[in-house]
Amino acid sequence: MSRLPEIMADRAAAVEEELTRLLPVDDCPEVRLWQAMRYSCLNGGKRLRPFLVMTSAGLFNVSEKAALRVAAAVEMVHSYSLVHDDLPAMDDDDLRRGRPTCHVEFDEATAILAGDALLTRAFELLGDPGSHTDPAVRADLVTELAKAAGGRGMVGGQMVDLLAERDESYGKFMDVNAVTRMHQMKTGRLIGFSCLAGAILGKAAPSLRQALSSYAHDMGLAFQIVDDLLDVEGDAAEVGKTIGKDAAAGKQTFVSLLGVERARTQAEMLIQQAVAHLKPFDREADLLRDVAQFVLTRRA
Repeated sequence: MSRLPEIMADRAAAVEEELTRLLPVDDCPEVRLWQAMRYSCLNGGKRLRPFLVMTSAGLFNVSEKAALRVAAAVEMVHSYSLVHDDLPAMDDDDLRRGRPTCHVEFDEATAILAGDALLTRAFELLGDPGSHTDPAVRADLVTELAKAAGGRGMVGGQMVDLLAERDESYGKFMDVNAVTRMHQMKTGRLIGFSCLAGAILGKAAPSLRQALSSYAHDMGLAFQIVDDLLDVEGDAAEVGKTIGKDAAAGKQTFVSLLGVERARTQAEMLIQQAVAHLKPFDREADLLRDVAQFVLTRRA
C-alpha cells in the first residue's frame, strides 16, 4: 500500500489537467458560468471516483486517454452534486474542500447553472467518440451513469435524505436498512459506476462486471459509514467541510443508529467483503484492494 498515495496523487493531477482542458474559459458572455464550473471542479479533493475509473480500466488494458476522459466526466457529475448539495435550499453549507462553496463564491443562481452545466457536459463527453470508438460502449456508459446519478440513484438518495431531515415523522422512523438504502443511492451508485466504467470500456465478461459491482457496493457503503464517523470525530480543517451538522440536524446516521464502535466494525467488515470480491482478478487488482483500505482509514 506504500505507493498508493503517490499513484493517487499522479492520477488526480492527470484528472485535474484533463478537467482544465475540458472546461475552457474564453471571452464569451457566459464566461462567469464556466468560471464557476472550473471553481467547483478544479479545487483539489481525493479524486476517488476518477481513480476508480482509471484503475478498473487498467484491469482490461483500456487506453489511458479513454479512461481519463470518462474519469473526468464522473468527476463533473460528482462536483455538480456537491454544488447543488451545498445550496441554501439543500444542505446550506458554506465550506467545501476547505474553501467557500460555489454559491458563496459566486451567487446562488450561478451555482445552480454551474451544476446543471457540469452534469450535461459529462454526458456530452461520454457520448463523444473520443470516449470510445464503439457506439454501443458509449451508449452503455451513458445509460449506466444516468441510472447511477438519477432518480433511482444519487438524486433519489438526496431526496430521501432531505425528507428524513425535514419531516420529523419520516426521519425518526428510519432504521439501519432505510439509512443503508439511502446511502447506496446517494453515494454508492456513483462509486459503483466508477468501478463498472472500466469494465464497460474494456468490454469485460458479465462475471467480471459483477465482481467489480459487488466490490463497489460494499466499499461505497463503508465509505459512507466512515463519512458518518468523520462527522462525529473529524477535524474541520482536515475534512475540509463543516462537521457535526448531521447531529445538529437530528439526522439518523450509521453512528446514531449503531454507535461509534459498531459503525467502525461494520465498515471494517464491509471492506473485507469488498476485497474478497476481487479474487477473480488476482494480483492485478492490488490497487483496488489498497484503495479499499484507504477508504477505511481516511481522515478527509
